Amino acid sequence: MSWLGKVVGGAFGFMMGGPLGAILGASLGHQFDAGLSGLELDEKLSPGDQHRVQMVFFTATFSVMGHIAKADGKVTPAEIKLAKRIMDELALAGDMKKAAINLFQQGKEANFPIDDVLNQFRRECHRRTHLIRMFLEIQIQAAYADGVLDLSEEKVLHKICRHLGISRFEYERVKLGFQAQQRFYGHSQQLATKNMLDDAYEILGVSSSASDAEVKKAYRRLMSQHHPDKLVAKGLPEEMMKIAKEKTQQIRKAYETIKQQRK
Repeated sequence: MSWLGKVVGGAFGFMMGGPLGAILGASLGHQFDAGLSGLELDEKLSPGDQHRVQMVFFTATFSVMGHIAKADGKVTPAEIKLAKRIMDELALAGDMKKAAINLFQQGKEANFPIDDVLNQFRRECHRRTHLIRMFLEIQIQAAYADGVLDLSEEKVLHKICRHLGISRFEYERVKLGFQAQQRFYGHSQQLATKNMLDDAYEILGVSSSASDAEVKKAYRRLMSQHHPDKLVAKGLPEEMMKIAKEKTQQIRKAYETIKQQRK
């Protein structure tokens, strides 16, 4: 059973407080209230607990995604399509999908407490840098949903980085890596071209002059950062494991492209 199913079913003896708790509660409505009726707060489940972090990650991901979509004053069909595609890819259904849609809608509201949400997200994650990086990658993907990174959307991404302790250098590296992935998968899937190779190096975050050892080290570092089981252990909702798996497949394909060229 998913963490949300446990919450709705009343199996969790705690309620996530703060702005994220209020947002999640509103997204679930009466089911949330009924599911937690009569339950006592479990003090053992402190900030940083895996199940609690799963709730936080899910809530922050879809609500902040909605906030980014509305950052330029309008929500495009492409942005709505991306949100739905992510929900479909995660096989969200029933209460999970309803909650994700409602969270996205709440993020679009003018009074969405973005600063408070990000501050609580960082506290609950307890410096789990790989999890925070995954969150940033998803939001960058959301910002590029319509094919263009609008200035107002990038301002939100910069705000996310400030609140989560991500340096401008790291943000630019993650953004360039995402752009390279988009180009890499837009190329012909036949023999590797120079452009594909350039993008493969960008995905790994190394230059074409890097040694084989340096390329392999970068590959292993990225694979470790995106390892699905490790991320779930740190608080990534199991339903979102597919995103991590896709990331590792993209990283592996870029590495194999470089290896093939270097033989």
